[in-house]
Amino acid sequence: MTKTENIIERGQQTVMNTYGRFPYVFEKGDGVYLYDKEGKKYLDFVAGIAVNSLGYGNPRLLRRLQEQMERCMHTSNLYWIEAQVALAERLTEKSCFDKVFFCNSGAEAVESSLKLARKYGDLTSNGERYEIITMENSFHGRTFGSITATGQQKYQKGLGPLLPGIRYAKYNDFDSVLEQVHDHTCAILLEPVQGEGGLIPATSEFMQKIRALCDERDMLMMVDEVQTGIGRCGTLFAHEQFGIEPDVCALAKGLGGGFPIGAMLAKDKAAAAFHPGDHASTFGGNPMASTAGLAVLEEIEAQNLTENARTVGAYLHSQAETLAAKYPAHIKGVRGLGLMQGIVLNNPDELLTIRLEAGKRGLLIISAGHDVLRMVPPLIIETKHIDEAMSILDEAFAALG
Repeated sequence: MTKTENIIERGQQTVMNTYGRFPYVFEKGDGVYLYDKEGKKYLDFVAGIAVNSLGYGNPRLLRRLQEQMERCMHTSNLYWIEAQVALAERLTEKSCFDKVFFCNSGAEAVESSLKLARKYGDLTSNGERYEIITMENSFHGRTFGSITATGQQKYQKGLGPLLPGIRYAKYNDFDSVLEQVHDHTCAILLEPVQGEGGLIPATSEFMQKIRALCDERDMLMMVDEVQTGIGRCGTLFAHEQFGIEPDVCALAKGLGGGFPIGAMLAKDKAAAAFHPGDHASTFGGNPMASTAGLAVLEEIEAQNLTENARTVGAYLHSQAETLAAKYPAHIKGVRGLGLMQGIVLNNPDELLTIRLEAGKRGLLIISAGHDVLRMVPPLIIETKHIDEAMSILDEAFAALG
């Protein structure tokens, strides 16, 4: 029995069966590569599901975390935390937002946004406005609030009854949104690029019309940037590319570079709805997580990784389109933004086969929606790595016949 097989067997006996795991156990990472227990090298186009923005072994991130760990790991939010204040300052300086609430994950950031929207609606209407519009095909997390906000029934199966007060509209269809808006609506929540839904970007027209509608009706426009934020799409926040300023933004994933952190950013008019006792998080914005967030933002700026996401992301898109032209029987097209790209398959049944064939050849890749190969590599990726990945995918598609 190999080391990997031993760990898998032990895990099957003790770890709850909530994931369809692939048969890999990784020992270490370096740059954009992972190495398994047997020493095999893999080019990582998953990045911990768009989390490891700086790849593996970034010196600044490791040094700062080590230094902070030696000083203090946790004090709680009963006291002021210097690194948390510094991270909040950095995030607000680089965005259109005024205040930050820190938590531990993307689902918690979305949950915080839903609660803030309800509080805002209550305070501005004497309790008459409480409903939130989200989009069909969206994904917002696994807590009861965020899973209700998620517009995909496959994630909600067996969990009913879901929470009341969520209505669903069609993504990129403004008329559909208008049909759902009424006197009880307090907010609209959407992703600039639908991630789990299949890497579908919003149109600028749709985002701008949503912004205008929210202004007209005094509703909060809330964006879920858990996956799209922190440089992933070629700007620090993806919504910047649509010419709008949201009222609330949920962040997580890439903000910690691998260390768990979530954040909800809000403009003052929305943030003012929260008062002491309205919301909290024991571990949110702790010294370790805040230090990680600061190191990530500093490194993104020092290495100009947003520009890298734009240029290398464009190269990834073009090379994937070349692959699509070579295999039209298997590939329908390519879509995405920055370093969040997807290859859309004609036959969804081939998704698993391609992922396994790529894995055999040393490339880690995941899916999105029911028919998309998702590519979300570390933001430090270079064109030579794109060429390596496309060569492997070429072999994987060729293996389909």
